[in-house]
Amino acid sequence: MLNNGEKGRDTDVNLLKRLKGLAWLSNLELAGLASGLVTNNFRRHEVMLNETGLTSEAHILLSGVAKISCLNARDERVTVALVPPGPIPEFPSQLPSRWRFQCDAYSNCRFGTLGWEHFNAIAVSAPPSAFREFHQSNLRLWYRLLLRGSTFLNLNLHERVEMALLELCQDFGIEDSRGTLLRVAFSHKDLASLVGASRPRVTEHLAQLEREQVVVRQGRQLVVRTRDLGNSKRLQAA
Repeated sequence: MLNNGEKGRDTDVNLLKRLKGLAWLSNLELAGLASGLVTNNFRRHEVMLNETGLTSEAHILLSGVAKISCLNARDERVTVALVPPGPIPEFPSQLPSRWRFQCDAYSNCRFGTLGWEHFNAIAVSAPPSAFREFHQSNLRLWYRLLLRGSTFLNLNLHERVEMALLELCQDFGIEDSRGTLLRVAFSHKDLASLVGASRPRVTEHLAQLEREQVVVRQGRQLVVRTRDLGNSKRLQAA
């Protein structure tokens, strides 16, 4: 019989093996990573990392969905990104800032942390290309935020909603005969926070996408015809 610590490490190894962002690590390295992680379980809405925590150490979401948020110009907390299991994007070391970024548990989460020196020692045999792939998750977050928030692109609300749906499908979707099924049920309020609009306005645009049969409801989940979103003339122009 395994004691509780051994059971936890075994579970964490299995969770780590499922993460695409760490697929380049060997089973031995994943076991070492699981042993080195300081792990905690968080319930929905609990704060996992404050702004200072986001700028230090390596953070890995083992299960659940995390939400990164910040304060806007009106001191309202808004959603920056919804993050699937895997490495939590790294934040610049010059924080803290007036924006007060933080990482919350959007759903029940298991979360692990270890120092970068320890992480680098575990992954010492990994090729340089693997580290570039690992850090692509950081770039992806900031690139998406730039596209959604940049006034230079002059995207209207409908286009921002389409872009947010594409992002969510890439991170949380599975292929379906009708399109891409979002495994996580995101509320209209969540989408509104992502695109910087009110919930009623976002509901109107989702209803339009349903009428166009680009989005199909399946209970609380959505099926998105991502090919139609990707071929949108407006998004191509952007």
